Amino acid sequence: MDFHPKDLPISKTYDLKDEKNAMEAVEDMIRIGFKKRKEGFKVLMPKESKIAKRIGYTVTTGVTHGLRQKNEIRDIRYWTYHHDDEHYAIVLISNSALADLGF
Repeated sequence: MDFHPKDLPISKTYDLKDEKNAMEAVEDMIRIGFKKRKEGFKVLMPKESKIAKRIGYTVTTGVTHGLRQKNEIRDIRYWTYHHDDEHYAIVLISNSALADLGF
């Protein structure tokens, strides 16, 4: 990987506290869509391991499931990383947008 996920263009950032917030964020990402977008989405999660794992699982599987229900391409790349002292982050972007950006 020649870049860090924080360097990707982001259209919207979600600061999540629990799984309920995660489901709302997933629904919003699916509504906005990944198709024909040149930027991705960022999800911030608390650094409490148990909560972060649940949120991460909810977001990644929820996006895939939501795109499948809309019959859209599910070619989404994502990275999880330490965002700052208080947050982990997930960046999600379509693979075609990643290619268009030259990454």
